[in-house]
Amino acid sequence: MYMEEHLDMTLRDVLQMIQNTVVSTTTYLGVPALKSPTDAWVYDEIIFETKPDAIVEIGVASGGHALRLANFCDTVRKGRVIGVDPRLGAVPAIVRAHPRLTLIEEDAVGAFEKVAAMIKPEERVLIIEDSDHTYANTLAVLRAYCDLVKVGDYFIVEDSICWHGLDVGPRPGPYEAVETFVAENNAFVIDRSREKFLITWNPKGYLKKVR
Repeated sequence: MYMEEHLDMTLRDVLQMIQNTVVSTTTYLGVPALKSPTDAWVYDEIIFETKPDAIVEIGVASGGHALRLANFCDTVRKGRVIGVDPRLGAVPAIVRAHPRLTLIEEDAVGAFEKVAAMIKPEERVLIIEDSDHTYANTLAVLRAYCDLVKVGDYFIVEDSICWHGLDVGPRPGPYEAVETFVAENNAFVIDRSREKFLITWNPKGYLKKVR
């Protein structure tokens, strides 16, 4: 599929095309990453700006994106990655070997105490939630992990595109969980400036702690 041959496609059709041919096939150093490149670029900007001491990625899958995050920490010379997933069998050795990356094989909410014990009170934290996209699970993860985030830092909720751009996934899902969370927790605001590329798998998913 070539751009100049499809200039009249609707945005909804473009999103489905990207889901089918980009998000589902993108790799990092040969490891499946399952990530929208536009969002990955925004993550780089957030990491460079906020310089987190720890990045908690909840939902690792094959680990391509966790490896990318760890390598970006090498680039900025700061930070480490804590990956949490109940099933880590698909994660290859190249990911497991990175010295900045620690993996925890457990459900996200159940692993919270382990994760919190790995983070010092003064450390800055970026959290990326990409686990079970049900409304209940996403909201539970937001509530469990939100206090780890410092003022000025981010809690990113992925795949809020479910039923808000793509007709896939749980309904209600992450999008609705975000709306519930920010309504009950005024420490966070939805930072839509992070959706500057228009194409995002995380609409309303960039939550910034402001108080």
